Amino acid sequence: MVGIGYDSHRFSAGRKLVLGGVEIDHPQGLEGHSDADVVTHAVIDAILGASGGGDIGTLFPPAEERWRDADSIDLLRTAIGTIVGRVVNVDVTVICEAPKLAAYKPQMEALLGEVTSAKVSIKATTNEGMGWIGRGEGIACIAVAQVEDD
Repeated sequence: MVGIGYDSHRFSAGRKLVLGGVEIDHPQGLEGHSDADVVTHAVIDAILGASGGGDIGTLFPPAEERWRDADSIDLLRTAIGTIVGRVVNVDVTVICEAPKLAAYKPQMEALLGEVTSAKVSIKATTNEGMGWIGRGEGIACIAVAQVEDD
């Protein structure tokens, strides 16, 4: 089964930028209830979608204080524990004007691959200067995951 995940967050001063569980050198982080890791959030939604497990907001309601500033890699581990089957493949596209992510992709792939026990591919692209992403207001991410029944 295949699932698609999407997430986006705006930049926010005074926060660290975490993508795919990796801290990225950038002057701003992303605004959100947890660590606002758009990559891991999109992966969680894709895995939950592939397994018929709902979505990240249902599993980790943002109104619940226990999820404030949560490490999204821990959320991913929890989400994987709720599914039937195994994650086979995860494909991710990060959309942002900055920062450039080429140097961080291997680390993100390795960490997400370790947590999911699956092959993970991270790609990054810009929005060619168009819209809110193109103006550098935030980051969006799309992920696709394949989950097979055991």
